[in-house]
Amino acid sequence: MPPRRAVTGRSQEPRQRFVEELRLLRSQKGDSLRQLGEVLGWDWSLFGKMESGQTLGSPEVVQALDQHYGTPGLLLTLWELALADPSQFREQYRRYMVLESESVSLWHYAVGVLPGLLQTEGYAREVLAAGGMKGAELTRHVEARIGRRKLLANDDPPQFRTILSEVVLRRPMLDAQAWREQLEHLAEAAEWPNMTLQVLSHGPGLHALASTDVMFLRLLDGRTVAYTESALHGELVEETGPVERLQRAYDAVRDLALSPAESRKFIGQMLEEVPCEPST
Repeated sequence: MPPRRAVTGRSQEPRQRFVEELRLLRSQKGDSLRQLGEVLGWDWSLFGKMESGQTLGSPEVVQALDQHYGTPGLLLTLWELALADPSQFREQYRRYMVLESESVSLWHYAVGVLPGLLQTEGYAREVLAAGGMKGAELTRHVEARIGRRKLLANDDPPQFRTILSEVVLRRPMLDAQAWREQLEHLAEAAEWPNMTLQVLSHGPGLHALASTDVMFLRLLDGRTVAYTESALHGELVEETGPVERLQRAYDAVRDLALSPAESRKFIGQMLEEVPCEPST
């Protein structure tokens, strides 16, 4: 059995470490990609894409590889690190991702699209593709975005409040079934004990955040930072004065939003409007 290697300082670049480990283990085992596919039951091209860094694969594939190579838990650990690897993003956003992972509570307002922490894979792919991403870059960013969702599902998740502009829920995906899955995920998330979900209907009209997506993070040291985002630009805001001004604007929006109970009903109504798949 190959010796199990510890997750060391090389994991400062987790995606590359994962790729290197896949190649090394297969070389030591003496498998070709085709042989690996035949043994594990997946198309051999998937393993080639994983070893070239084009995709990370699924947890089921990685667990099967761990079992095949006799490295219980090693590849899965590296896979999880690679999913959350911030090094592939712009420097300012990398800092935000680190702070997000360390936050004790989060609150958010969405102008046009759902927050990444609540996106399904299909929704994330469509949103990122609409922004011009494609190929391996698109796959990497979708995987990273979905990996961030673990923050809300761990053993001690932070409290998360999100206020969704009605526009977000009135802008369906091209794929009706994928949109239904996204709305169902929202309805489920609204019931989580650490989640408060509200909808801001069209009724209140203009407000201070009408064109600004914003996420607030409460950190372990008691500080609050904000991240504002548009289609072309994101900015991490750490100075106390600007953060407080954004917070006052957010509080005003929260006062205008539907209650959590009313918001759950609203999402239920959106689900009823999605066409069902034809019966076969």
